[in-house]
Amino acid sequence: MSAVTTPPRRRPRRQTKHLTTAERVAAGRSARKEMPRFRHGVLELPSDRPDPVALLERQAESRVPELVPIRYGRMLVSPFTFYRGAAAIMASDLAAGPRTSLRAQLCGDAHLSNFGVFGSPERRLVFDINDFDETLPGPWEWDVKRLAVSLEVAGRDNGMGAADRREVVRRGVLEYRTAMRTFAGMRNLDVWYASLDVASRVAELRAVATRKQVRRTEQTLAKARTRDSMHAFAKLTHVVDGDRRIISDPPLIEPIEDLAQGVEADDLAEAVHDVLRAYRRTLESDRRYLLERYRLVHVARKVVGVGSVGTRAWIALMLGRDSDDPLFLQIKEAQPSVLEEHVGRSVHGNCGERVVSGQRLMQAASDIFLGWTRVTAGADGTRRDFYGRQLKDWKGSATIETMEPKAMALYAGLCGWTLARAHARSGDRVAIAAYLGGGNAFDRAICDFADAYADLNERDYSALAAAVDSGRIAAAKGL
Repeated sequence: MSAVTTPPRRRPRRQTKHLTTAERVAAGRSARKEMPRFRHGVLELPSDRPDPVALLERQAESRVPELVPIRYGRMLVSPFTFYRGAAAIMASDLAAGPRTSLRAQLCGDAHLSNFGVFGSPERRLVFDINDFDETLPGPWEWDVKRLAVSLEVAGRDNGMGAADRREVVRRGVLEYRTAMRTFAGMRNLDVWYASLDVASRVAELRAVATRKQVRRTEQTLAKARTRDSMHAFAKLTHVVDGDRRIISDPPLIEPIEDLAQGVEADDLAEAVHDVLRAYRRTLESDRRYLLERYRLVHVARKVVGVGSVGTRAWIALMLGRDSDDPLFLQIKEAQPSVLEEHVGRSVHGNCGERVVSGQRLMQAASDIFLGWTRVTAGADGTRRDFYGRQLKDWKGSATIETMEPKAMALYAGLCGWTLARAHARSGDRVAIAAYLGGGNAFDRAICDFADAYADLNERDYSALAAAVDSGRIAAAKGL
């Protein structure tokens, strides 16, 4: 295994057009005529819609075979967990339906569990999107639909009635629309510096939620501040012959020496150092200097998430001044976005660089160790792209399964505002705001779409369950 650096793909030269505000408003209104807002409420599917299970099987072809059953098992926990792993299925469905001509940098998988809190470089607790594996430029409304459907599906899983679910979805879309209209009137730098104040939103929660919900939220935020490398160090390592080592908990955590299969220890250690050196070169110079103050101690493969299960994800334990100065990095495989088949290839030749560039563009603040690399491994010289970041840095997420309607509506609003801010940084916020308008036509349409697609998601969930029952695919449950 060796790390290689590749020059960035040469991008075609294009001259940026600086339209006037009036021209941008006209572009948004023109897009509204080309694609009326009510059309977004209709779920349009082709008669030859691909088999959803076949799409998942196609994704599995490039993943670690023994881990794929874990992915299916996690997807089968509920329709919501299925939805979390079904980004490729929804991308295919969205591509077959109506779309606007207005584009922005998409998260690509903007369901509500991919939002949460984490620590900024300035050591503030911020709320933002936290998963960018599928990021790519595309029609801005695809992210809105992905978020809206996740709210509807989660509401169903929580046993909410139809009226409560619709209000939750409506709140998310309303916050997106009104925030985008606000951003349209702001200066460029003000949009770039905009971020969500977690403290003010907690105060808002106190006004609508129960005392128990408020207490749970405050506990989540307090816990997030403790979830850093020291926390991971205590949880994921133990002492072996006087040295710190990552625990073995197969198949979820497997030290690299348990997976080496005949590779000499010295060669393996040097290969890992090559990977980290190549990754380090993609960091800003000050962060590169900081990383050089740490030495590599141990590496393990770790299963993460739902949709990501089966991709190659590694954790690297590093130590700084002494054994009480740990740093945990996560080096995660980046494959082509599920959107590329439908909106075109990324301009980045390295999938890890695609993820990093999209994350930096959409987030208000990104991890200081965010970087990428490419690895060549195996006798056939297979190339795989990866991106790196800290494993834990004040990371916390809401407990979706226990949310009651009012709390989920507030959370939906946080997600809607955050998604609008992310799109406003990369897309034409003036044109998008003009398309959305001041009325609720778009809101109503997306509520209708979310309800219809949640029905489809349940049918696809049943199709996966049937494929497991028939023996077509294997699922490992409880992992």
